[in-house]
Order: sequence, then structure tokens, then C-alpha cells
Amino acid sequence: MTDSPHLVLSMDTGVDDALALAYLIASGAHIVGVSATYGNVLQQQAARNTRTVLDMLGHANVPVADGARHPSWAPLFVADAGCARFHGRNGLADLRIGTSATPKPRPGRVIASDKDGIVTLSMADVKNNIRQGHAISVGGYPVGDPHAELPTIPEFFTRSELAMPQKLGFPDENCSTMTDGARLIVDAARRYGRNLTIVATGPLTDVDVALRADPAAVRRARIVFMGGALTQEGNCYDLVCETNVLQDPEAADRVLRARADTTMVGLDVTHRCLLGPADVARWITDVNDNGVNNDHDSNNGGRNVSTAGTACSRRHVAFLLASLANFSIRANRASDPIFAAGMPLHDPLAAAVALDPTIVTTFELPMIVETRTGDGVGVRGRTIGDPRAALDDAKATHVALGVDGDAFVRRFTDVIAGFIASLG
Repeated sequence: MTDSPHLVLSMDTGVDDALALAYLIASGAHIVGVSATYGNVLQQQAARNTRTVLDMLGHANVPVADGARHPSWAPLFVADAGCARFHGRNGLADLRIGTSATPKPRPGRVIASDKDGIVTLSMADVKNNIRQGHAISVGGYPVGDPHAELPTIPEFFTRSELAMPQKLGFPDENCSTMTDGARLIVDAARRYGRNLTIVATGPLTDVDVALRADPAAVRRARIVFMGGALTQEGNCYDLVCETNVLQDPEAADRVLRARADTTMVGLDVTHRCLLGPADVARWITDVNDNGVNNDHDSNNGGRNVSTAGTACSRRHVAFLLASLANFSIRANRASDPIFAAGMPLHDPLAAAVALDPTIVTTFELPMIVETRTGDGVGVRGRTIGDPRAALDDAKATHVALGVDGDAFVRRFTDVIAGFIASLG
């Protein structure tokens, strides 16, 4: 087990982030706090989701701070429609949990987030921002890129004059700011030093800001992030990049070059850890075998999961986690035959590695992220070995390449089952 018992988290809380949070709580981890950031959903929704999950798991006392609302390269962020297919529009499988922090989109309008909060953009607003040189990120792609999906303004798919193959040239070259979430990371690093592990399961924007705010303190902490791919195809449209890194390639690149003790838990290992329906069914079976009435159906998308009150009962927690997992299992099966056996445990594996590094085997390699696409510069968002490592005296990243996927799925399932059994 790790010698760093204190954890500070940076999460864009969607389905697998919530499962990772449950795993950490079930494992008895000391969570100093959570920085809720943009990514799977808008930052405001991520914060709401994080607090909701913590409440239901009986840990409402864990501080949740507002993290970055947009990447370092764009002052506006729109949640990608593709993420909704894997996480639900609210990030939690569209369960009826509390109230949504995100307004419902209307035709001809886009819901975005900037540093001050949620904004509604018309088509004219989007065009004006672009023409003034302000980038708008749609899940990591600038508006105008054919992959920047804006279902409420489909005209943008055909407006070639708005296409921008390169991010470079925007005046907002680095528009990231100090957030409460980044400050939480800095404060934790100053307090706990080498006994702190920073666990990032979303974009690395806040970790980057924290490192630049106090590099000496934050570099003493261990960093474990879910993201990247070295030996596997990516999970973005180009099959090269991984989603968390693509959201903010500049921030990820700076983190990898920061000379910190950094472990990359990417698709190389997470795609080998597939949680299937039979694994999830055990959580429900255990509850029913203990005489708890089953008045929910965790396979119907979880729409009827009751969330009245906080610190929920064994039954409610079991059906919450099972509903989240089953939603993701169905979505992943529909997306690619390689996930026929189940959902990849992306964020739970990174969380587990933060507690026990021996779960994975790593390859020591100085890493960078390419930030431009084109001849001689690479593919924007690709994680790759640093070709200048020897010249720059770069520090190696621990790149996770080996894992016993079946063993980890059993471990994850057992830990969650044990936690559920411990509840009243």
C-alpha cells in the first residue's frame, strides 16, 4: 500500500468518477477534499454530483470546492453530447437525484460555462466569440471543428468558414485562473507534503494551476491521473487521443513536464478492467439476500432510485451504484464490441492505484502531450514519449501498462459489496 494516506481529488463527476469515489470511501481513504471541475459535464453539475454522491455515501463532511470551469486554452466550455451518451445528461445516468445544476438546452441556444458561471449562447453569440478570437471548447474540440457537436445549433456542422484547424492564434493563449479547487490542492500539498496523493479523474487544468501557483509544494505530492494512451487506440474520434487529456492538452503537457512524481493510468490498463452485469448484480443480490425488499429495477436506467435524505440506506446505495454501472455497461456495449463484457473501470482503477501502486506495473518514460496537429508537430492531445528527454533532463512518468484486469474487477466488486454490507 502507498505511504501517502491523504488524498485530494480533482473530478468531473460522471458515472465512473462516482464509482471511484465510492471505492475510495469504501476503502477507508482519507479524502482531504474534492475539486469539482468541468469535463463530463459542466463544472457546476460536477460539483452538484460530487456533493450528492458524498451525501448518499454518508460523507457529506468532505469539502467540495469549485474547480476550473473551462480549459486553459478556451474561456468557454460546452459539455460534449458524446459524454451524455456514457454518463447521462446530468452526469449520473439521468437518475432523479436532487435538482440539475444545468439548464435544459433549447433549440438555437447552447449552454456553456465561463469563469463566472453558466451562460446561454445564441448562434450570434458563438459567431461573435469566434470572430473576436475567443475559443469555445466543446469537449476538447474548438467550435468550428467537425467534431465539436452542437446538437441545438446543427448549422455549425456545415459552416466551413468557422473551421479552425489550429487552436494557436487565440488571444486567450492561457486563460486558466486560480480556482477554489486549485487552491484546495495547493493548501493540501503545503500541509501534507509527501504524504499527499493528488488523484485526477478529469481534465488536468486545476492540477496544472496548482503546480504553477506553488511548484515546490505541489511537486512534493504524488500525482495519479486517469488519462492518456501509449500503446492503445485513443477513445476520441481520431483514435489517437484520450478524452481527459484532449480536454486540455496544454495543461496535461505542463503537468507531465513539471518533474513531479506522476503516474499515468490510461487506456492501456483501464480497457482491460471490464465490469460486467454479473459483477454488478452481486451488489443487488447481497442486499436482497439480507432481507431488504427490492422495489427498484437497477437495469431500467435507474430512473426510480429514491434519494430522499442523505447517508442513504444499504438498499439505496446498492441501487444507486448498480444503476450507475448498468447505465455505463449498456452505453459502452453499444459503442464498441470491445466492451461487450462490460464497462471499463477508468476512474476506479486510477483511484485504486492511488491507494495501492502495485495494482499496475509501470514503464518509466518521460512523457509529453502534443498540443498541435500537423506535419512535424504531431496530433493535438496525443500522449507520447518526450523526444527531447535527454536534452531537457526530463523526469520519467510512471506509465501504467500492465494490470490483472480480472483480479482488479473482483477487488473492486468485493470492496463495494463489503461497503454496502456495512451500511444499515
